[in-house]
Amino acid sequence: MTSAEQNSAANEALSPDAQVTITGRNVEVPEHFQERVYGKLAKIEKLDPSLNHFTVELKHEPNPRREAQANRIQITATGSGHLARAEAKEDSFYAALESAVGKLERSLRKVKARREISLSGHRAPKSTGVMAAELEREAAAKAAEEKPGKYDVDPYEDQVDDLAPGQIVRTKLHPNTPISVDEALSEMELVGHDFYLFIDEETQRPAVVYRRHAFDYGLIELASEEEIRAEED
Repeated sequence: MTSAEQNSAANEALSPDAQVTITGRNVEVPEHFQERVYGKLAKIEKLDPSLNHFTVELKHEPNPRREAQANRIQITATGSGHLARAEAKEDSFYAALESAVGKLERSLRKVKARREISLSGHRAPKSTGVMAAELEREAAAKAAEEKPGKYDVDPYEDQVDDLAPGQIVRTKLHPNTPISVDEALSEMELVGHDFYLFIDEETQRPAVVYRRHAFDYGLIELASEEEIRAEED
């Protein structure tokens, strides 16, 4: 770590209420790296002070075909009823930490901009220069993160035994508390997914928001045949 980086880390401190859990799978986490993690998480907490519980998991995945992405870090931040998560795989844990934190920062800034738009009465993200700039930066960063051979190996390798094509490998219960479409979009950004399942508080229907091309989103709602016919008429 350079002197400039050390001074920067010293200036960033987590709040007394913050809780951090750092674990390593197939790897020991040295104290100096834990200090680097604390400094990075302090920046995340500064962006969203409601996030005060952090879980950081390091895992070394030895694989000759994936040596450049053998070190994985997953960061999960929770607080005040919401969650943010990011994951990165790089050739070193330092690089993976930088990448994962960068993803979290972009998601939180994007959600913050969306909330500001919502408060101002505008619903369309592209209606303001602030959101457009955020989205453009995110798209450029995402393109830079993409690497050839991303799907050369099974993504569930070493996680599921006897994996068969088409097999359900995970099930999960999802909260059914109704929320707005804007809130669903924000939650989707925070967890870093391409879709988000929710109950639309306006229609009380099960719905999914999802990413489309460029900076657009899509919305699908489940409805009865009678409701669909009524909408078409």
